[in-house]
Amino acid sequence: MTEPGRSKHVKVLFEVENEGGQVEFESLWAIPVPNGYQLDNIPFYARNVAYNDIISAQADQDGALRYAGLNAASGHSTIRLWFADELNVAKVRDHLREMGCSSELDLSRLVAVDVPPSTPYSRVRAYLDQLEAAGVFEYEEACLGQE
Repeated sequence: MTEPGRSKHVKVLFEVENEGGQVEFESLWAIPVPNGYQLDNIPFYARNVAYNDIISAQADQDGALRYAGLNAASGHSTIRLWFADELNVAKVRDHLREMGCSSELDLSRLVAVDVPPSTPYSRVRAYLDQLEAAGVFEYEEACLGQE
């Protein structure tokens, strides 16, 4: 359940419903802490959780940890970007990094963005709205830790 170099980390499974209404799973890295598990990567598909949130998880019959609830929100926000053209991905990720946001890439055009509490979300949202209006990507607010 731990990856080399991540000796303290465990994987926690989150149920997510796909576009067809079927349940799939996303696994997220987490660190055991006294009051649960602290998420240690940005969710791509799971909703209502963000980087650094403290969650609870229960072992299933196979011993896999499954998400059971949110214990404490971190104030981070999770945003998903779906790019019309993958050629724009690196430039946008670089600009978001300059704004204080980290991101992860999946499927060459799907980017999960972490907006930390120290970065004003209104500034990030203005940037996202501008690029969405220009057709660069569509975005979704999966978890807002600040408004």
